Amino acid sequence: MLLDWLADQPGATWQERWLASGVDDDGANWREIPLRWMRERGHEVPWRQESFFRAVHPALCADLVRPSLPWLITSSLRSSALVGMLAQHRDPTGFARLRERCATDPGVNTAAATRTAYRAAQILVAKGGIIADIVPGDVLELLDIEAELRGTSVGATHLFYRVLHDLDVFDDQAPATLRELRTGGQRTPEELIDRYGIACRPVRDLLVDYLRERQPALDYNSLDALSYYLAKLFWSDLERHHPGIDSLHLPTDVADAWKQRLRTTTKTVRTPDGRRITTEAPRTNYRECLTPVRAFYLDLAHWAVEDPARWAGWVAPCPIGSEEINRKKDKRRRKSRMDARTRERLPVLPVLVRSVDQRRKDAAAVLAAARDAAPGETFTAAGQTLVRVAPRRSAAAKVLAEDPVTGHRRDLGREEDHAFWAFAIVEVLRATGIRVEELTELSHHSLIQYRLPTTGELIPLLQIVPSKTDTERLLVVSPELAEVLSTIIRRVRDRNGRVPLVPAYDHYERTWLPPAPLLFQRHRGYENRAISSGAIRKMLTTALAHTGLTDSVTGGPLHFTPHDFRRLFITDAVLGGLPPHIAQVIAGHQDINVTLGYKAVYPDEAVQAHLAFLARRRAMRPADEYRVPTDEEWTEFLGHFERRKVSIGTCGRSFSTPCIHEHACVRCPMLWPDPAQRGRLVEIRDNLHARIAEAEREGWLGEVEGLRVSLVGAEDKLAQLDRRCSNHSVVDLGTPTPHKAAAAQTDQ
Repeated sequence: MLLDWLADQPGATWQERWLASGVDDDGANWREIPLRWMRERGHEVPWRQESFFRAVHPALCADLVRPSLPWLITSSLRSSALVGMLAQHRDPTGFARLRERCATDPGVNTAAATRTAYRAAQILVAKGGIIADIVPGDVLELLDIEAELRGTSVGATHLFYRVLHDLDVFDDQAPATLRELRTGGQRTPEELIDRYGIACRPVRDLLVDYLRERQPALDYNSLDALSYYLAKLFWSDLERHHPGIDSLHLPTDVADAWKQRLRTTTKTVRTPDGRRITTEAPRTNYRECLTPVRAFYLDLAHWAVEDPARWAGWVAPCPIGSEEINRKKDKRRRKSRMDARTRERLPVLPVLVRSVDQRRKDAAAVLAAARDAAPGETFTAAGQTLVRVAPRRSAAAKVLAEDPVTGHRRDLGREEDHAFWAFAIVEVLRATGIRVEELTELSHHSLIQYRLPTTGELIPLLQIVPSKTDTERLLVVSPELAEVLSTIIRRVRDRNGRVPLVPAYDHYERTWLPPAPLLFQRHRGYENRAISSGAIRKMLTTALAHTGLTDSVTGGPLHFTPHDFRRLFITDAVLGGLPPHIAQVIAGHQDINVTLGYKAVYPDEAVQAHLAFLARRRAMRPADEYRVPTDEEWTEFLGHFERRKVSIGTCGRSFSTPCIHEHACVRCPMLWPDPAQRGRLVEIRDNLHARIAEAEREGWLGEVEGLRVSLVGAEDKLAQLDRRCSNHSVVDLGTPTPHKAAAAQTDQ
């Protein structure tokens, strides 16, 4: 009957008749076309109609016809029958290997494995061949059509690509993950300019040539920004307000109007009731936008001298004067804004630290209680009463619960994952002051141990890979940071005790980095993925929302960026007595003025005096100080670590740096308190309370301020001891062993 129906359609081949019948274009309603044909010929018996549609499966598996992918996705064919026939008659070996690969992965459930096999069957039916013939383009085409017809909630898309890649179906040039395949990579100068739709072709070609000329001296992020300034903010704006413009020689009124428009930008804000409104706001980087345009005009004039045939025709008076790009006042205003931002966030940092730590513990307790509860059972943990909900078959690994009062359904596994990583992000950023891109690139190999040859004391160091300044540096790991890092390593290790190798995406260079045992990674979509900088910012925003802290300016929730922690770290270190030039080395700045610009409160007179002192000392320093140290000098340096012990703990000052607190250690942030001295710290704190009360009673206001600073230091040291004593387990981080593949790549 199936062949008779196709034979009634026009065409010379079965494929042509299939397409001429119209079923391939009818999608979900395709069955009505052959049903109409059967009714016209008296085949209205139900079993005949059922047999007819069953015959479609062997016809597809025999490659009699090749329907389109949209038809296969919407036709509601029996997936098990289609996969079973293909596995039995066309590609038994390919489907057996695919099923075995899914079965050996403990993270792949039955629904995901079934969906993976059916996707492979759909490609074979539509394209022909066997599984070994599938190429990455086939996978992208199928997934794009799925997303268009059914939305992005089908699931297991990344698993499908990864399984085929692990089976060596693709060639060696294919990316290892679907995310790498979908990443566009770096755009060419033509693509950078064409995305803004410039109408004047000569100007468009000029901008492309200009970018190509500047490209060797710029990184990709700077090249992308340059195209945005010149094509988007400059020429596209001129074409929008002056259609037909084709010359760089701008009349005064046109240039002035453009600069006036550039002073403001459109921002979309959300009101407390959830509405989005568009407002005009002053552009804070106005002069930064003028600088590339002025450089563009001056470069053309300079290049025209060397190559007049190419550039002389575009030389025109620059519409931007040198005084317009003077940024001294803007830098002072920016410094003032950043200082105010830092001063507002530094006092509330302990609140954020306590909040993320408590939220992490509560989320872990709720998740553990939910796993012990049966579906439909009510459980209570961390002050919350919830009801365990059975997940769908396709989401069997999820732990879901429902609030019996509001009816809100929660993914407890996702909440615990976000709470833990928010805690890890806050702790690492505030303890190191590293950049967000440096945080995402921390790996197991970043942990380095140095053992003193005299005492055998281990000094853990954190190696920061080159990022913005292309300079490697080492940071001393405090006991609190070591505990956080060990917790992260325990979480990301796989069943074999190894940290999985995952690639990270460099958003600035638009490239994928080689796989590495990254610390900030998590299991998402049936694979381990590096946590991106965007995800880090979202987690910080969510963590701040749970604290209830508000912004003093806007009145909304207080917002932290990863770079805020860098400013807080430098400010706290300098105010705590760390010399600015030491802070410069720790922060990885090439210029000490950058470091001084980061700290929020530091007397200008002290800065100038310190700079003058450094200049005098450098001028007087003898040349022999740069020689190789002698054995006696090296012994003195090692002895510094042995002399770090003080009465209430260990001093973490750098080698040969004086103590500016005159050994008032309770105030010093470089003191690591000893748990055995807790009783003495409690006595110091109680004594300070009594002395403050006496000073307030006698009116000694000057002494009150000093005593309060000491009180804050004593309470901070007690809080450090409480955090360290809350977990008595000692974890040996061990010396990381490079993976064979990573070691081979390093040797190459």
